[in-house]
Amino acid sequence: MIMWLAHFLRDMGDGLSFLRLADYLSFRAVMATMTTFTVSLIIGRPMITMLHRRGMRDVVEDFGVIDIKSKRGTPTMGGLIIIAAFLVGYLLWCDLTNPFTYAGLFACLGFGAIGFIDDLGKVRGGGGKAGLSQSAKLILQILLALVLVWWVMSSRSPLPDHLRTLLFIPFKKSALLDLGWFYGPFMVFVILAVANSVNFADGMDGLATVPAAIAFMVYAVLGYVIGNEFYSTYLHFDYIIGSGEITVLSGAVLGACMGFLWYNSYPAQVFMGDTGSMALGGLLSVVIILLKQEMLFLIVGGIFVVEGASVLIQQQIGFAILGRRLLLRAPIHHAFERQGIAETKIVIRFWMVALILGFVGLLSLKIR
Repeated sequence: MIMWLAHFLRDMGDGLSFLRLADYLSFRAVMATMTTFTVSLIIGRPMITMLHRRGMRDVVEDFGVIDIKSKRGTPTMGGLIIIAAFLVGYLLWCDLTNPFTYAGLFACLGFGAIGFIDDLGKVRGGGGKAGLSQSAKLILQILLALVLVWWVMSSRSPLPDHLRTLLFIPFKKSALLDLGWFYGPFMVFVILAVANSVNFADGMDGLATVPAAIAFMVYAVLGYVIGNEFYSTYLHFDYIIGSGEITVLSGAVLGACMGFLWYNSYPAQVFMGDTGSMALGGLLSVVIILLKQEMLFLIVGGIFVVEGASVLIQQQIGFAILGRRLLLRAPIHHAFERQGIAETKIVIRFWMVALILGFVGLLSLKIR
């Protein structure tokens, strides 16, 4: 919006050359971050009040091992703060002619809607099992993933033909292999895995927010490099025209997450709920696919990978196959809590690990 307005005003007359700043990715990314952070702070408190008055309060299930007294009745669906701030900041500073812009908006709104429906069912039904069933949620996620697969693999894709089905791994210049037709199912798997792993990590005050912000910060840098012909050539990345817009998108999400953390840090005044975690997970999955950095998520999103893996191990291997519990609790942050470690200590330690993993991910820019 502002980019278009700047071009319009510059064409109107002289003396407005400073408006050329709107053409620079770095400027728009920083401004998008600051805008979404400010918007989330402004709308946060009235949104929390509105959720509280409408009875949108979290229904924490009691498993007998975790103190839930301080959490019961806390407003949920706070992901609406993240989504609203992101939409305002991103639409203000994005390039509306760039196809990468619409991929991000589709992922945010689509996956956020799934989370919203799930949260609404939980609140009205009085418990976690009252929301969308696992099968219903999975079907809706697959439908959205298939739309994205069709778009990426079609002639309308912003990705070059020779890159669409290639699989890259960190610290290696050339592609590992060409997945061919199998890249479609692989994309679906990546989208579902990333979206749900972020959802699993959202179990403590601020736990999912900071690792998500760090991941988007790393991919913002990658987007800037891959979307710049000079830097991508210098660092041996395949240049993808227009992918620099992901820097603005990631900056907008980063600011929204930090603004939400203002209210979500311990003791949380609001939970993001599936509304926020699904929106963040869906956005993150689209970002890593469009930058062709799916395998890098194993490092940058290591916290989410471990959280998702712990649920998979507990449910599919432990209960389904062996018929017994392999972990004290799943997701794994609750296993640490079961051992008597304070929630704040667990969250801060997870943040520290996420930050270190983010730095390792950035090393892949140079060590190739």
